[in-house]
Amino acid sequence: MIVIPAIDLKDGCCVRLEQGLMERDTVFCHDPAEQALEWQRQGAELLHIVDLNGAFAGVPKNLESVKEIVKGVTIPTQLGGGIRDLVTISAYLELGITRVILGTIAQKNPELVLEACRLFPGRIVVGIDAKDGMVAVQGWAEVTGISAVDLAKKFEGYGVTAIIYTDIARDGMLGGPNISATRELADSISIPVIASGGVSSLRDIEDLMRIEAHGVVGVITGKAIYTGAIKLAEALAMTKKIKP
Repeated sequence: MIVIPAIDLKDGCCVRLEQGLMERDTVFCHDPAEQALEWQRQGAELLHIVDLNGAFAGVPKNLESVKEIVKGVTIPTQLGGGIRDLVTISAYLELGITRVILGTIAQKNPELVLEACRLFPGRIVVGIDAKDGMVAVQGWAEVTGISAVDLAKKFEGYGVTAIIYTDIARDGMLGGPNISATRELADSISIPVIASGGVSSLRDIEDLMRIEAHGVVGVITGKAIYTGAIKLAEALAMTKKIKP
């Protein structure tokens, strides 16, 4: 299992939100590129970047910060937030982002996901964010009437590289991930699943490792590594079954 540090961008800063609420943010770093480099120094193999302003606006809003991050690190990156069309996907990939995450548009226009997978094989990830099991879009501001499992099933055979599953109620709350819902989603599809939301301790990562055989290949951690509740190097070592 891969442990993926998160860099959430708001107004050019590296922040963490609570339950996806923009007004409940904590700024952890004013230099996202330096923060990205620090996670790389600590052994991160992949960075998870989210343009929070873009997620709400529907268009990229932290492009300069993204450029600086990509320029500074040598490890792969995945980026989501405000990506709604093929032009934006192509622009980010040309910029150096390894793979893009389609969230709101994946629910609203699955055909675009299919076309993106055809044009950019191996570089498209779908982000499914859920509240009480139901998909939320537009920066989590709108809860739909479709379940996370049903939406995930739509992408079977599309060529999606992975699905990132986030439990909104747990995100940024350090209350532990939703293991049962993550396992249910992974069991329902053949696409690899990356867990996100609520990770607060090494024990939480251990719990997710127990369902790795169900198709949960990674875990995104944000607030826990910024507050020191989890030491990234220790988490990475644990997943590799070696001592830090």
